[in-house]
Amino acid sequence: MDELTDEQKTVIAEAQKNFSDLKNSNVVLTDAHMDLLFGQARSMNGWQDKEVSDDMVKSLYELTKMGPTSTNCCPGRFIFIKSQEQKEKLEPALLPNNVPKVMSAPLIAIIGYDLDFSDHMTKLFPHMDVTPMYKGNDEMNVSTAFRNSSLQGAYLMMVARAMGLDCGPMSGFNNQLVDETFFLDTNIKSNFLCCIGYGDSTKIFQRLPRLDFDEVCKII
Repeated sequence: MDELTDEQKTVIAEAQKNFSDLKNSNVVLTDAHMDLLFGQARSMNGWQDKEVSDDMVKSLYELTKMGPTSTNCCPGRFIFIKSQEQKEKLEPALLPNNVPKVMSAPLIAIIGYDLDFSDHMTKLFPHMDVTPMYKGNDEMNVSTAFRNSSLQGAYLMMVARAMGLDCGPMSGFNNQLVDETFFLDTNIKSNFLCCIGYGDSTKIFQRLPRLDFDEVCKII
């Protein structure tokens, strides 16, 4: 790494101060906030007839993009479907049991991953040339793009819940057909779908069991 310029040192010092100030403020989420994100949050099967504004969608992404990814690679690509016309293009790719909850959602996010993500690494990771680590290494390129876009999709869901929205993620669709319909002539592949909006509580069921700590965790 080249020696830092005075400007770079100033930017780094400011970032360190901002983080220290945040941690020193001892801000933590309350139990109610944790319930909103995890404890009482549910995957939605039905939706209220209430719009998600374009400004909310943009705010949703602006926070999502701040979540960490490997070497800041940011491979996630997002298409947000609102119009009936675009929903109808998506419908043939859906499994039959998923059609009603997708078509009634005010917003559907297609979370994709760009296999050409390394084209942006000089911007995203400017202090070190990591492009050769991905270019020409198909296995690493694909695994990095898929894994980190999955992370970004999860960030998207948590941000949506934090904004008072509800989510209905799903993998029950024809990826190839979605790619041909929405990512034609690109090197972007679909990962999963996430319906977003204001959920209809009358359409949820009892919460299913989860595995206990001792079943899946070890402290060593």
